[in-house]
Amino acid sequence: MILTAILADGFFAVVAAIGFGAISDPPMRVFPYIALLAAVGHALRFCLMTYLGVDITTACFFASLVIGFGSLWIGAFTYCPMTVFSIPALLPMVPGMYAYKTVFALTMFLQNLKNPAVGEHYMQEMFLNGVVASSAIFTLAVGATVPMFLFSRKAFSLTRRKK
Repeated sequence: MILTAILADGFFAVVAAIGFGAISDPPMRVFPYIALLAAVGHALRFCLMTYLGVDITTACFFASLVIGFGSLWIGAFTYCPMTVFSIPALLPMVPGMYAYKTVFALTMFLQNLKNPAVGEHYMQEMFLNGVVASSAIFTLAVGATVPMFLFSRKAFSLTRRKK
């Protein structure tokens, strides 16, 4: 049951990552690696949140670190930049429901300006969901770029063939 949930989570992340990757038109040879990074990263986030009780922001950070280091390693032998792998693999982890709830709460807040009690509730919802969405997206970006900064020489040379 647990393995089925993890595999299903990874599968849906693969489908989304392949779709996001196709938008940027990378070489066909990199799609299996994009799929692998998306599945591993999203499954790691899923396991951390579901089975270990880690919050979404911390789980996003560790999953994006795995994707960042994986894209650095894979880029070394495919001669493709890290972003070709990391960005499509990270996009399925953007917390869309929190972003949606932020915009919805903003809309409801603006529609209830004359009712302070209801407006206060929606302002609190807007702030809560906005902070969660923003912090998760921030940690996704930080985690994916840490390997690039730690190994800047290696990251720069990914597209340079050795003579």
